[in-house]
Amino acid sequence: MLVTIDVGNTNIAIGLIENDKVVDTFRLTTKTPRTSDEYGICFHTILSSNELSVEQIEDVVISSVVPNIMYSLTSAVKKYFHKDPMIVGPGIKTGVKIHTDNPKEVGSDRIVDAVAAHYIYQRASIVVDFGTATTFDYISKDGVFSSTVIAPGIGICANALSNQTAKLPQVELIKPNSILGKNTISGMQSGIVYGYIGLVDYIITKMKEELNDPDCLVIATGGMGKMFASEVKSIDIYDPDIAYKGMNIIYKKNKLS
Repeated sequence: MLVTIDVGNTNIAIGLIENDKVVDTFRLTTKTPRTSDEYGICFHTILSSNELSVEQIEDVVISSVVPNIMYSLTSAVKKYFHKDPMIVGPGIKTGVKIHTDNPKEVGSDRIVDAVAAHYIYQRASIVVDFGTATTFDYISKDGVFSSTVIAPGIGICANALSNQTAKLPQVELIKPNSILGKNTISGMQSGIVYGYIGLVDYIITKMKEELNDPDCLVIATGGMGKMFASEVKSIDIYDPDIAYKGMNIIYKKNKLS
């Protein structure tokens, strides 16, 4: 079994992969400081809940955009899984070409998404990852990562609205039945959620137009991806496990080739 760990700014997402299938997933909070032993306890709890033992873990792959937790995290993997984790970064074979002004700026989270989109769906794609930020990444049919759009995530938008106004509260991010709010709460929800639906749809439409690729596949992923996949007409597929799948592909390219 392969353990894939996707470290984002908000959550650490863990996927267990067996025979190329994601069999279970778990999330930890990134911003909670943890020692290597605390991460190890979390890992053992995850394994125990699935009736798995450390001996069944073949290897570990990590994709991270949060450098300051990597020492504790990798130390925990070495101590508790007895594995040297594969870190997605420079020197790792991906099969995807990064053709941007500065390829080193492209985070490993977006690379693993691009790898999965290219090898699984085998057509030009836009991957929309709804995380702390929402990223829109274009990968051509021949596996070239060439264009990106980065927007503040819906959580950031909601927090900015409540934090920067004296009388507006924090609200649950749900879509009201009508855009016509009847009170402060529903009015804020309408503005945030319906407004964000419009942002996502417009960016995708504009990207397709400027790329001259109107038929490219649009794949949504990330924590809030499920909600928007059903609301944004230009989104074709919701794939919550695309990052784990990408890490699995990268692992096989580097360890099993």
